[in-house]
Amino acid sequence: MNTESHSTRQHILDVGYQLIAEKGFSNVGLSQLLAQAGVPKGSFYHYFKSKEKFGEALIEDYFAGYRSRLDVLFSDPSLNGFDKMMTYWGKWIEASNNKSANQPCSNQRCLVIKLSAEVSDLSDAMRVSLLNGANTVIDMLANCIQQGVDDGSISVANSQKAAEQLYHMWIGAGLMSKLNQNTECLSQALNTTERLLKGDVAF
Repeated sequence: MNTESHSTRQHILDVGYQLIAEKGFSNVGLSQLLAQAGVPKGSFYHYFKSKEKFGEALIEDYFAGYRSRLDVLFSDPSLNGFDKMMTYWGKWIEASNNKSANQPCSNQRCLVIKLSAEVSDLSDAMRVSLLNGANTVIDMLANCIQQGVDDGSISVANSQKAAEQLYHMWIGAGLMSKLNQNTECLSQALNTTERLLKGDVAF
């Protein structure tokens, strides 16, 4: 794919991300997406065989960017494992307080929270893409937790299990935060996360 083609494809994905994060997948029609992106229908179908394939590509692109941001944080040599984890979860609260599109998981823009229930019933292929992306993030969290176990800053018996339970808790807290339109649930999750990682509460 040449540079121009990649730029057009990425532009469609970027515009689609903003629309779908705001309105949901089902509520964004192809004509609306094309008008917002300023591209003809032929260009869309050149890159994506269907709206469902576009949805899969959108999810994969979202997680690729998400993993890149995690790589930067989790490879920071100035932080121990515990500090990396607390920084990561703290960013969830910062993002919810800041509706900027540049935030990785702001109140209206986290695709996992926004689309999980919707696409699970709508498209099995998109459901699997979301699940695979989420599982990759969980694996990265588990590796970071293991770093903390190794450097003595985290006390858990099983890093993978800890990562799974924390991620599930934060997804739930994110949903409740959207319902309550505040970050109290996320703040509670942060407090629980600290206690769990320090071994004050067993997994």
